[in-house]
Amino acid sequence: MTLESRITRLPRPFDPEKGEETLSSARWASGAVADLLRGTGGSSPYLKGLIAREGDWLEEAAGDMEAALATVHAGLREVAPDTLGSALRQAKRRIALLTALCDLAGAWELEDVTGALSDFADLSVTLALQAAVGHEIRRGKLPGMSAEDVETAGGAAVLAMGKMGAGELNYSSDIDLICLFDETRYDPDDYFEARSALVRATRKMSSMLNDPTGEGYVFRTDLRLRPDPSVTPVIMAMEAAERYYESFGRTWERAAYIKARPSAGDIPAAERFLAALKPFVWRKHLDFAAIQDAHDMRLRIRSHKRLHGPVTLAGHNMKLGRGGIREIEFFTQTRQLIAGGRDRDLRVRGTVEGLRALTAKGWVPEDVSEKLVCHYRAHREVEHRIQMVNDTQTHDMPTSEEGLNRIACLMGCDLADLETEIVDRLTEVHSLTEGFFAPDSSAPCAEPEVFEDSDLPRRWSTYPCLRSERAQQLWQRVRPEILRRLAATARPEEALAAFDGFLKGLPAGVQLFALFEANPQLADLLVDIVGTSPDLAVYLARNASVLDAVIAGDFWSQWPGRTRLAEELSRVLEAEPDYERRLDLARRWAKEWHFRAGVHLLRGMMAPEEAGRAYADLAEAVLTAIWPVVQEEFALKHGAPPGRGAVVLGMGSLGAGRLHARSDLDLIVIYDPQDVESSDGRRPLPSRTYYARLTQALVTAMTARMSEGRLYEVDMRLRPSGNQGPVATSWASFQRYQQEEAWTWEHLALTRARVIAGPRDFADDVEAFRLGLLAEPRDRTKVLSEVASMLRRIEAAKGGSGPWDAKIGPGRMQEIELIGQAAALISGKPVRQTPRALRAADWLDSGPLVAAYELAWSLQIGARLVSDKPLDPDTLGAGGCAFLLRLTGHETLDALREELDTRTARAAGIIRAVLPEGEET
Repeated sequence: MTLESRITRLPRPFDPEKGEETLSSARWASGAVADLLRGTGGSSPYLKGLIAREGDWLEEAAGDMEAALATVHAGLREVAPDTLGSALRQAKRRIALLTALCDLAGAWELEDVTGALSDFADLSVTLALQAAVGHEIRRGKLPGMSAEDVETAGGAAVLAMGKMGAGELNYSSDIDLICLFDETRYDPDDYFEARSALVRATRKMSSMLNDPTGEGYVFRTDLRLRPDPSVTPVIMAMEAAERYYESFGRTWERAAYIKARPSAGDIPAAERFLAALKPFVWRKHLDFAAIQDAHDMRLRIRSHKRLHGPVTLAGHNMKLGRGGIREIEFFTQTRQLIAGGRDRDLRVRGTVEGLRALTAKGWVPEDVSEKLVCHYRAHREVEHRIQMVNDTQTHDMPTSEEGLNRIACLMGCDLADLETEIVDRLTEVHSLTEGFFAPDSSAPCAEPEVFEDSDLPRRWSTYPCLRSERAQQLWQRVRPEILRRLAATARPEEALAAFDGFLKGLPAGVQLFALFEANPQLADLLVDIVGTSPDLAVYLARNASVLDAVIAGDFWSQWPGRTRLAEELSRVLEAEPDYERRLDLARRWAKEWHFRAGVHLLRGMMAPEEAGRAYADLAEAVLTAIWPVVQEEFALKHGAPPGRGAVVLGMGSLGAGRLHARSDLDLIVIYDPQDVESSDGRRPLPSRTYYARLTQALVTAMTARMSEGRLYEVDMRLRPSGNQGPVATSWASFQRYQQEEAWTWEHLALTRARVIAGPRDFADDVEAFRLGLLAEPRDRTKVLSEVASMLRRIEAAKGGSGPWDAKIGPGRMQEIELIGQAAALISGKPVRQTPRALRAADWLDSGPLVAAYELAWSLQIGARLVSDKPLDPDTLGAGGCAFLLRLTGHETLDALREELDTRTARAAGIIRAVLPEGEET
């Protein structure tokens, strides 16, 4: 009796609860396949041959599919090296048959099928490599290696690439491998001998898997994905491969490494190599230029394979043809390359897994992702059926009606339905992906009429950002839309001039132009920014990478607050061991969040008060995360901080929690050595010297210009004794100075002091001391006399202010802040925020003061966002003026000026009225 007839006559036990017959998955699969193979158009010579050859074993294995697979794997591990080739071929037949049965019968999902085939490929490569390297070791050809090194293949490692790397192998896949070896395991004098032996072993491994015999083959093996395969050996030293990728690596190689996975040999060495390659694969900025590279690659493949033309079923290539598997893979991998450098969650190998990760992070709409997942699964199923027919590495649908009927039969449907379904799927895949790779560039390139007489656009081809052919191609596609938006502004010529300043200062254009092509909505933001202020446009040109953050998913979300910001930056810094790299990462991170706060203010998503708090949150988060990093680096040489450590006090606007875009940071560092005389490290320092140098290290970490610029300017003149005193103050000295020597102005400044970073218990002690000191009774007349004296000195030093200066001048911010500090000091309740302190003083007419202060602050935070120069509406431009009017709620500049003058004049009158008689400033 044949196997097929045995299967179809198997008893079918009845399940009374389900009311149906039950069979084990393997026996059900076998029966279903037997029926399919008897079909007129559905016969598969390959599967029939497998059943004929392995039928007896299949009957024994049919009870438990997973156990049968495990038994095959376990048996291979016991095979002697000299018979391994034959055993692998037999195992391949059995694995293929078991997998095909469960696949055709629907007992396994796609991932089960591809996973089983990929697991067997890993095992096959591992055993073949160990056998080949073991042979070289036994012959004494691998210097310094012994039998114990066979398991790690003497430092040789195999990276699984492509479908094998992603665990997505199909029935007749080639396996793409990159073979490397860890040269550090060998003495430099033995390098060439070791490499020769490993080259021989790699070739033997490949032959064992690849060469057809009377028993077939295991896997067709392709080693050509290695660096420069025409001139390099089949196995390379890891260090040489790493140098190649750093110097010559191309986009397609970056995409290939998305799926790279250690498969065999020295797995830890392979993992170290992939870790070293991360900066090559995953760029630190959003990499939209990868889109064009991927598009060009797709076109080259189509041209080479002659796969242009409309979608038809007969002869269509399900992998490389229009709407095929490769389009979905390219769509997924390119998106991963764009953003994976910034988001580790996108660094996944599988196509389905990658699509869903991209959806979770907002890069692909959910409906698009789910359609592509569905079509990808269906395409892979068709691909499997094509390859089941004759076990050939093909992705082409048959061209004959008989061949197409056979595929339809294996799919369990009739040919008409199959054709409709597949053509519809291919068409939709192409529609969903083609726009991403080749956006419509048919927009006319004619200049808007308003710019026809301008010389500016004619200069652009000479700018650095357009010096490459690639940049020029991208620019020609985005230029019409940008010019159209510039022409639509209130003052087009002014906006064009501002944009010209931006473009002239842009050092390179490929990444930015590619970003605008992929995200046309950014053109609105760009025009808004450059139209608001030439100064801000220059900043953006020099830091164009901050636009990455705009499309990073949550850019427009609610501001997260200081705690979450500090936690995020700490995580970023913890992942990088190098100190200087940490400081650069902090700069890039802070710039992106700084830019976000500015855009939110510019677009009206934050009120002036909210933006001031946001800028302060960011500064606090940076200090909170950087301070431990500086201490850790300093301790490597000089030991841990002696005593209780040090705290960083934020003074002035930082302490009050209200900064603008260009604020510097007023800081004081206080340390408590607790009678410990010196640190305990490789190079110990006296405690006073230790903390002075540690403070200088903090200032350097914050202010040094690095490749990503600087973080903040730092001002430490508010410390005891000012510039004449030490940069760090001991806790005992700080208390003694504040109690016995401090001037009234120093106590005024202390009303806004706040511990930003440092040990919690020490911070609590500092705050308790501050509250106790400032709670002591004060003579109002004396305090206000000191304030009057300070105002006279400020006026003498800084002179008169311009009419648009929000900070300096009678009734302006600085005067009101001093009165607020005086109110807090007099009351003995040191409230840090100026409006709250003013409202708490029953001897003040606080309403007009608060109104003047809030208007001045709105003007100040807006002016500091758009320019670093004194505010002058005549030079600010229409965009900048419109922004300030929106921010302050006025219709015209005249109305704003009039209200500013009115409010500050009234505030100045109230301030002079409360100063002691004869103390007018």
